[in-house]
Amino acid sequence: MTPTPVDLLIEARYIIPVEPRDTTLEHHAIAIRNGRIEALLPIEQARNRFAATETVSLPDHILTPGLVNLHCHAAMSLMRGLADDLPLMRWLQEAIWPAEARHASPAFVRDGSLLAGAEMLRGGITTCNDMYFFPQATAEAFDRLGLRAVLGITVIEFPSQYASDADDYLAKGLATREAWRDDPLIHFALAPHAPYTVSDRSFERIGTLAEELELPIHIHIHETSDEIEASLREHGKRPIQRLDELGLLGPNLIGVHAVHLDKGDIERLARQGCTIAHCPVSNMKLASGSAPIKALLDAGLAVGLGSDGAASNNRLDLWREMHHASLLAKLTSQDASAVPAHEALRMATLHGARALGLEATIGSLLPGKAADLCAMRIDAPDTLPLYEAASHLIYVLGRHAVSDVWINGQPRLRDGELLQISNTELLSIARLWQNKLRQ
Repeated sequence: MTPTPVDLLIEARYIIPVEPRDTTLEHHAIAIRNGRIEALLPIEQARNRFAATETVSLPDHILTPGLVNLHCHAAMSLMRGLADDLPLMRWLQEAIWPAEARHASPAFVRDGSLLAGAEMLRGGITTCNDMYFFPQATAEAFDRLGLRAVLGITVIEFPSQYASDADDYLAKGLATREAWRDDPLIHFALAPHAPYTVSDRSFERIGTLAEELELPIHIHIHETSDEIEASLREHGKRPIQRLDELGLLGPNLIGVHAVHLDKGDIERLARQGCTIAHCPVSNMKLASGSAPIKALLDAGLAVGLGSDGAASNNRLDLWREMHHASLLAKLTSQDASAVPAHEALRMATLHGARALGLEATIGSLLPGKAADLCAMRIDAPDTLPLYEAASHLIYVLGRHAVSDVWINGQPRLRDGELLQISNTELLSIARLWQNKLRQ
């Protein structure tokens, strides 16, 4: 039989496809044609069945789906370390919002997003769900890097360098979406900042638009106890109840943080089929608390993982988020079996893809899906021996082990080197803005 032509054949020591659940394949290969996965099968069978234009051999690697960062503020990478060791509201009011008022601009966002996108690609992140001002500039940066992204149409009631009021934010965001509507990698979501910064009127309009345009809604919820107390004083109800009564809760809602939840909150979120974007490192660093992840998963909620911005994390590193998410769930539930390794990887891949409405395209390694892939080296002496590949990913390796990344079958990182932008340019960007913000 004549071999079938394909563009790329990647052979790996281990492949963790995420679907089927809890599966690890040894000595398998992925065949890729036109940016899509053609087949996943044992290496010898793949060599006989396919004639590849290029073959990549990864004998000392684990291959996984590309990671999905379900919550990020990419441009805030330029404020990495600007204000550390502060609680959330002091961090925002005393440092972040004043810095943004002085410096936020298309150039700031474009440069910060280039820095963030490069960091994410180096860490195996192939899709980013972003929330920030000037989404046109973010789109330009991610387009240059070839990063898949969902960009938030940010909505907030008070003025910024970007827009004057909620209606202006929506108008500008929707215009940007229209300008990028035919791009295969750039998508959009509605991104009301939080219940405490968005009015009922704006929420009602956002709900209508989300339904009409079939867009996700990306919003911070229940991040701190102060937020809930303020909502009870102002509205007489908890923020999640308020959103539910306004019609915002549903399968398209991505609730970020969700740290302070009672039983009623969890029941509402589960009943409406919402997704949670868990950001464990940012929540720990800002002393916001630890989200009840085991209870959320037990209630049937999908939970993805986000890095938050580098200004509050201070890294855009989903391997670290997976590690901490698993350990925190065990600690807070006093259950060592909570969030096992395969579940942590699902949170960073398929759960995030489903939240964004992209599960038919990314999140697992099934034939027909986009070839968004991450390869991790497993040949360093300080990471060996290896007994179980999935647990090794979560509890041993880190982003330093990422060697290669593909998006739509196209290489974005090769043997640890970015292919779209140089370190020299990235260093120049970082130094330029460090000097500006320091002043």
